[in-house]
Amino acid sequence: MPAPAPSDRARLPIAVYVLGLSVFALGTSEFMLSGILQPLARDLRVSIPQAGLLVSAFAIGMVVGAPVLAAATLRLPRRTTLIALLAVFGLGQVAGALAPTYGVLFVSRVVSALACAGFWAVGAAVAVSLVPVTARARAMAVMVGGLSIANIAGVPAGALLGQHAGWRAAFWAVAGLAAVGLLGVVALVPRTSVPTGADRPQLRRELTIYKDKQVWLALTATAMNGAAVFALFSYLSPLLTDTAGLAESWVPTVLALFGVGALIGTFIGGRVADAHLFGTLFAGISASTVVLAVLALTAHSPVAAIALSLMLGVTAFATAPALNARMFNVANAAPTLAGATTTAAFNIGNTVGPWLGGLVIGAGWGYPSVAWTGAALAAVAVLTTAVAFRLHRTTNRSRLVASSGAADTPSGVTGMTPATTAVPETAKQL
Repeated sequence: MPAPAPSDRARLPIAVYVLGLSVFALGTSEFMLSGILQPLARDLRVSIPQAGLLVSAFAIGMVVGAPVLAAATLRLPRRTTLIALLAVFGLGQVAGALAPTYGVLFVSRVVSALACAGFWAVGAAVAVSLVPVTARARAMAVMVGGLSIANIAGVPAGALLGQHAGWRAAFWAVAGLAAVGLLGVVALVPRTSVPTGADRPQLRRELTIYKDKQVWLALTATAMNGAAVFALFSYLSPLLTDTAGLAESWVPTVLALFGVGALIGTFIGGRVADAHLFGTLFAGISASTVVLAVLALTAHSPVAAIALSLMLGVTAFATAPALNARMFNVANAAPTLAGATTTAAFNIGNTVGPWLGGLVIGAGWGYPSVAWTGAALAAVAVLTTAVAFRLHRTTNRSRLVASSGAADTPSGVTGMTPATTAVPETAKQL
């Protein structure tokens, strides 16, 4: 096996890690409701499915906010945009902590999500721009790692605060985390000038990525994978207590185990996805399908519920760097909208998953049904990835044949990719 290029071994810029730290605050807010769902529902006098819709509210804000804010800030300095969005997010957490009613809390979640979406989309574009193409999955693994650590530390801590100091304390804690992240961005993320001339971002040019079938296939696979995980994760707390029979005090521990699994999965995915992108996608999503199906069958066993929660964290987050890198690869001409599209896709799934989970619970099918729902959604993601891989191989073969047939024609005339570059690209995706 050839030695990696120097750029592959180079350390990532400190700014990438600062962005990952900020994502820790964002991820804690996004995921922490799974640990405080029951005390929040009791306090606001709403049902568990209604409280679960707060997860969907955040996801809806992410879906809308990512492309809209990415387009609106396309020609603004990225560092300034990140600072503004992180400040708005922090204020949204304060509003949530002070919310007197369910409706006000719902609105605060949407506003926070809009800011979160914009930050993730622009931050992803910044992270990718700071590293070579061969390190994109590694850079995205650091950002996704912020979400993983949020699950290990932030979400369980939020659950503990919700149980002992009230659910509002969790919102105050996230507001404090946002302030720390804001200071980090101000101090360590480099200033960037707005591109001019031929490099000036053009919304019309970036929108052309949506003509590519691979962009839509990548979006669908990302959305279905997110929906599969969140159909279960949003209702993991009541599944553990009402179905598996665990005490409510166990919930933070199991959430932390899910987070440990997520961190392990992110590390694995970040290490292998750059070299084996489609292989990582197939293995990770297929494994999630199996884990969710087994959990549905064994949900009444406390040991099985705990172990499979850990395993789901590994399988679900192992695919995250690959899903992000895949979108940037197929939408390379529009890095800002690529990041926004990935964010929107993840959160389309995060909207659909809790909604479908609430429907099956409301239909009286019990909490194990959300695991079956997740398994079905993951299976759709596997099928979509298979279609994308088939199209990818077909496209590369066409380029290879065309290049071989035009061996005597200058590549600048044909516009074809040389055969010597098509073969390694195919190998890289396996």
